[in-house]
Amino acid sequence: MHGRPMEKETENTETTAPPPDAETRIAELEGRWLRAQADYQNARRRMQQELESSLLRTLQPLLDELLLVLDYLDLALSATATTSEAKALGAGVAMTRAKLAAALELVDVRVIPTAGRFDPTQHEAGESRAAEEHAPGTILATLRPGYTWQNRILRPARVVVASAPVDGAGSGAAPEKASD
Repeated sequence: MHGRPMEKETENTETTAPPPDAETRIAELEGRWLRAQADYQNARRRMQQELESSLLRTLQPLLDELLLVLDYLDLALSATATTSEAKALGAGVAMTRAKLAAALELVDVRVIPTAGRFDPTQHEAGESRAAEEHAPGTILATLRPGYTWQNRILRPARVVVASAPVDGAGSGAAPEKASD
């Protein structure tokens, strides 16, 4: 009788420990599961990027046209109004421009800041001017505002950039030396 309970214990321990083939199979299945999970995450990330890219391709022409309308409204507002009718029309244009700008901001279209240093990733140098009072590379004026949408450049800001001043005395001295 003593032997029987011992045999049952041995049987129980043998049935709870998986055979070596089962351990290999479990490890294999866990590896496959982890790879499938990684594949799913990669596919999900890829689909999100494709969706964002597709959305940008679809919206880009519309946003470009709306920015052009905004430019035209700015141009209309820059004209001087001398008559009361022209001033009233200017007020209407200003309200329309403000509403369009607010609508663009609602869909995350933002103006690119043009104060400070020139950034070639956001600005386009339309002109360069010698300026003693500003460091080279400083933005002096905005020729055309730039815009971003969801942190992507829709249109770079066209700006006037300060350049190093041309030394007038140095250029005058060179011809004198040549004539001596």
